[in-house]
Amino acid sequence: MSVFIVDSNFFIQAHRVIYPLDVAVSFWEKVRQLALDGKIISIDKVKNELYQNEDDLKNWCKDNLPDNFFCDSTVLINEYSDVVAWAISRSDHYLQKAIDEFLGADEADAWIVAYALKNDCIITTYEKSQPERKNKIKIPEPCESFGIRYLDTIEMFRLLGVRF
Repeated sequence: MSVFIVDSNFFIQAHRVIYPLDVAVSFWEKVRQLALDGKIISIDKVKNELYQNEDDLKNWCKDNLPDNFFCDSTVLINEYSDVVAWAISRSDHYLQKAIDEFLGADEADAWIVAYALKNDCIITTYEKSQPERKNKIKIPEPCESFGIRYLDTIEMFRLLGVRF
């Protein structure tokens, strides 16, 4: 079974919209167990996005995710270079602002794609493909170009046989 690399919105959407920490306790217990079992991972750039707010989600992550959950993105320079080249090659479609945002030093999306490219992971994100959009690069667009599989949380749970 493949490892799933989760995007920031996997946590943020769940916490703020769908599965609040104080209500959907079994959801968060499953996430914790999947992380402990090494079935889901993420990268340090996602950690930075999650930890920028002093909130319950940050505290939950600190208290429940294993130390090795957030992988080091500095080992992805070659794959990240491929993602950068892809984004720049699409400058006839995307606005420069969209490319700059996607490739921003603190943005996780391009690095998640690079990690999946290097490690043959499946990306878990709530982002949906919007190839006609010019003002934002969504994770599914480079995934389509690189042949990287992506899906949402529920699809991931189904593949993993998770029920709660």
